[in-house]
Amino acid sequence: MNLEFFIAKRLVTGKEHKISISAPIIKIAIAAIALGVIMMLVAISTGVGLKHKIREKIAAFNGHIQIYNYDNNTSDVSMVPVSLDQEFYPEFKSVSGIQHIQGVATKAGIIRTEETFEGILAKGVGPDYNWDVFKEFLVDGSLPNFKGEINSESLISQVLSNRLNLKTGDSFVAIFFKEDDASKMPNQRKFTITGIYDSGFEELDGSYIFIDLRHIQHMNKWADNEVGNFEIFVDDFDEMDNKAKEIYGKTLSNLDTQTIKDKYYRIFEWLGLFDFNIALIIGIMIIVGGINMITALLVLILERTQMIGILKALGSSNWSIRKIFLYNATYLIGVGLLLGNIIGLGIIGLQFKFRMFKFPNPKEYYIDYIPVHLDVMTVVLLNIGVLILCLLMLLLPSYIITKISPVKAIKFE
Repeated sequence: MNLEFFIAKRLVTGKEHKISISAPIIKIAIAAIALGVIMMLVAISTGVGLKHKIREKIAAFNGHIQIYNYDNNTSDVSMVPVSLDQEFYPEFKSVSGIQHIQGVATKAGIIRTEETFEGILAKGVGPDYNWDVFKEFLVDGSLPNFKGEINSESLISQVLSNRLNLKTGDSFVAIFFKEDDASKMPNQRKFTITGIYDSGFEELDGSYIFIDLRHIQHMNKWADNEVGNFEIFVDDFDEMDNKAKEIYGKTLSNLDTQTIKDKYYRIFEWLGLFDFNIALIIGIMIIVGGINMITALLVLILERTQMIGILKALGSSNWSIRKIFLYNATYLIGVGLLLGNIIGLGIIGLQFKFRMFKFPNPKEYYIDYIPVHLDVMTVVLLNIGVLILCLLMLLLPSYIITKISPVKAIKFE
């Protein structure tokens, strides 16, 4: 075993020859592995990062799972209330993995100013609302506080602020029609803007404003313990579908559940394409790196034909000689992986901290910069996978060693 490693090392350094024909080929093979690893790390981190960011933004407006009355028919507007007096509220103890639950209500309306008007979807939230994500979205002012007496504070988006020419501290009048009878006199409420947010998700930013839940309760003539629906946040997004089924089984028969995947299925179908693109890039990079390693291995075998003949003449088996070249290839792949990880993780780290690279058209991706997300296990599995697959690809070309005749090899020039 020590002799095989020693010979493999000599093959890499080329010290047994004054001039090594394989040296540039080896460098190209190492560069191909390194470049492939960089491309794979960047593809995985940006693809996963974008998926996570978009999922976070959708969940910020809707939660991961919604519980609502069947009669609402999954409408964005709260028609039939749900009582807060539920076994699962304010803590869903019967299902594990639940991070938070909150009661909300939504009502369609119009904001009217002296110059223009915009249709809106007012979301009424209470003291149990989780504002953590919106702290990141906040671009001006402060978040409203609905923990005390009912007030007229509101949070609107940058999109609506620009369209309506409103800023923090301004007041506006919102008109809310009665869903049960549009012919009745609409409700009017005056609100003051305490903060402006920008999630980058124009589809949602262009509609949602946030107001005190009690305004919607009063307009809809609901009791103080009634809301439009519950929003549930789970610890693990990948378990969301399973948790939705568990939650459905733990709620009353007049209540239904819906995940954000069901509500925004087109967006999540689009996000699903990212996995295919990532897998395609990884496959191509492994094939390119493997082909370069095959080329390097064949050149090494050709250059060391005399050495192979001498080893065979001394009694070495075909497999022991093949292992010498496979050890050598493992070393070269390892060098390529090391360089690729250093450069790739360095680029990802810089992008995570400084957000250097931006999307040319942020509206198409719902975010202005390219987000990155990468965990240690993914990096480890990627490196192990690349190493194993490249070595498997080298088993077949290394078989050519068994066809080399010792007598002819020793005479080979």
